[in-house]
Amino acid sequence: MLRKTIRFVDSAVNRIVAILCLLLFLICLYAMIDALNIYMNANDKSVLKFKPEIGHGEILQEISEDAIAWLTVDGTSIDYPVMQGSNNDEYLNKDPFGKFSLSGSIFLDSRNSADFSDPYSMLYGHHMEHGAMFGALDYFIEQSYFDQHRTGTLTTVSGQDYNLRFFAACKAYATEKTVFDPPDTTNEQLLQFIQKNAVIYEPQGVNADSRILALSTCQSAENVERMIVFGIMIPVSS
Repeated sequence: MLRKTIRFVDSAVNRIVAILCLLLFLICLYAMIDALNIYMNANDKSVLKFKPEIGHGEILQEISEDAIAWLTVDGTSIDYPVMQGSNNDEYLNKDPFGKFSLSGSIFLDSRNSADFSDPYSMLYGHHMEHGAMFGALDYFIEQSYFDQHRTGTLTTVSGQDYNLRFFAACKAYATEKTVFDPPDTTNEQLLQFIQKNAVIYEPQGVNADSRILALSTCQSAENVERMIVFGIMIPVSS
């Protein structure tokens, strides 16, 4: 009787262990598939067919009425449409076509003017691996990388397009109002903060009258530290 009981318990334990191993395998498999889907969504190049030429930003409305611009940072993987929602949560987990996506979209602060006429505008994007979305911003704290990737373009639906010239790379907490409250921040205050806190700051040709664009991404999911790259917006003559 004792032997039968031991064999029964032993068999039950083996079944439980096998079930637990199967569950762990399925969880790991799901995590791998989920990570792959996130990576593929972040690197989806199909949207590039909507990339407008300078002076033809109106094509972006074929993506969505929330598509307001196209951002390109030369020599990087940053080459995406820019969205603007009714709040700053709308495009955190939604792609430019309105579908759910953990990689989200690049989007303009909902408090900024959609035509980028504000003295200071801020763009947000998720920090993704391999430089996808705004993951490439991390590299800007390296002087050699910064020097080689200082230009870009912003093509807007409104018709006024801009050449971009980046002049600073900085880390700041998301609670820093001088950086993250664009409508309430003067460029003079902003430049003072950048000068004091930037890892790289090369302000030649930048002043309080410059129109400034910030690109911001999180450093990790566990803290509120952000990586921000600042550039000036130079209107493209029509």
